[in-house]
Amino acid sequence: MLQMIGMTCLILLAVLALLYLLMIMPRMVGRPDAAPFRKWLYAHRGLHDNASDAPENSMRAFRKAAEAGFGIELDVQMTKDGVPVVFHDDTLKRVCGVEGKVSQYTYEELQELSLCGTDQKIPKFADVLKLVDGRVPLIVELKIESTDTSVCPAADRLLSEYKGMYCIESFNPLGVLWYRQNRPRVMRGQLADAFYKEGEYRGLLYFLLQNLLFNWLVKPDFIAYNHKYPGMLSRSICRKIYRSTAAAWTIRSQEELDEAGKHFDIYIFDSFVPEKRYDPAAQAKRGPKRGVDPVPRPQG
Repeated sequence: MLQMIGMTCLILLAVLALLYLLMIMPRMVGRPDAAPFRKWLYAHRGLHDNASDAPENSMRAFRKAAEAGFGIELDVQMTKDGVPVVFHDDTLKRVCGVEGKVSQYTYEELQELSLCGTDQKIPKFADVLKLVDGRVPLIVELKIESTDTSVCPAADRLLSEYKGMYCIESFNPLGVLWYRQNRPRVMRGQLADAFYKEGEYRGLLYFLLQNLLFNWLVKPDFIAYNHKYPGMLSRSICRKIYRSTAAAWTIRSQEELDEAGKHFDIYIFDSFVPEKRYDPAAQAKRGPKRGVDPVPRPQG
């Protein structure tokens, strides 16, 4: 009897393990080639410093990144009147000093605000694409609140005419799913974090996202994860067993970049300036290397 119970438990555990592996499996067939994206380092919200005249997600910060030869990670969300703009936060308070969300203002109303007290304004996504003009690759994060995926077709209409190299990512699996269903040839990524360790755990959905348990549905081509938690099991399995590309966010020092080279393939940096053609994976095998031209850490 005990032997039968033990065997039943083993079978159950094997089934659960198989189910888990199937749930976290990224796209395995027809993956876009990620190699061109691995040749760049990506400036988080542009090459910015919020204490300067080039604050985050500003046209000036994007121009500086492109001219310096860095790829760019940026955030797109929708205004009240349906204009895709580049802005990160859920609210305008930290960067613009006013209450409310981007989605509660028209584009013209947003132009009355400034970014971090500078002369820079919240830019249209279309204007950012025109500025970059394919000079460097883009990682486009789609900011999606709840189930409203209207930013996906709006951004895609602009990106479909863009001649430069880009990929998309989102914390919200519905955004990644939209691209799977509508633009399967576009390289797509699932953003995630160790929400429990970061004190941002808010229930079942965050548990599923933290452990990449939506992968079976969205089939991402890469996983973008908080660089501080390379040992998270699902993330490690995706990279080591399924050979999925791993992106690290957000790296804030040369030492962190050196360490990330051991665990990731794409690197998003902030608050310092690494060498343009620096290869973190190769450097990780050689040992620590100091960066150049440090800049002040952005406020907030």
